[in-house]
Amino acid sequence: MLNLFLLIGSINMAIAVGLGAFGAHGLQPKLTEKMFNIYQTGVQYHMIHAVAIILVAIISDRLGDPTILFWAGWSFVLGVIFFSGSLYVLSISGVKILGAITPIGGVLFIVGWILLAFGALKSFS
Repeated sequence: MLNLFLLIGSINMAIAVGLGAFGAHGLQPKLTEKMFNIYQTGVQYHMIHAVAIILVAIISDRLGDPTILFWAGWSFVLGVIFFSGSLYVLSISGVKILGAITPIGGVLFIVGWILLAFGALKSFS
């Protein structure tokens, strides 16, 4: 699990940095301020949760239940896809219905953090 989530998290961070730079230099002049802010929110949450995926990799061998951490990691990965992905596409395309997908990603982020907390709690026993 360590290698898998380290790989996924690192690739996600590289993608997030690239998308952030692309947004700042390529998209900002083309998007409205509102759409650019939506795009930036996607990048911000993408970066935070790329770090969370790397965190899962680093602590996976230190906490008691690898199953909980496995699902925490995948919750973060899917959260990036649904949350940040929908915001990227929404901001560029203007298709507002994509905003209905974003909360699914937010819930997945929350689930990931709760699972990580449960993993920590189980390590106390």
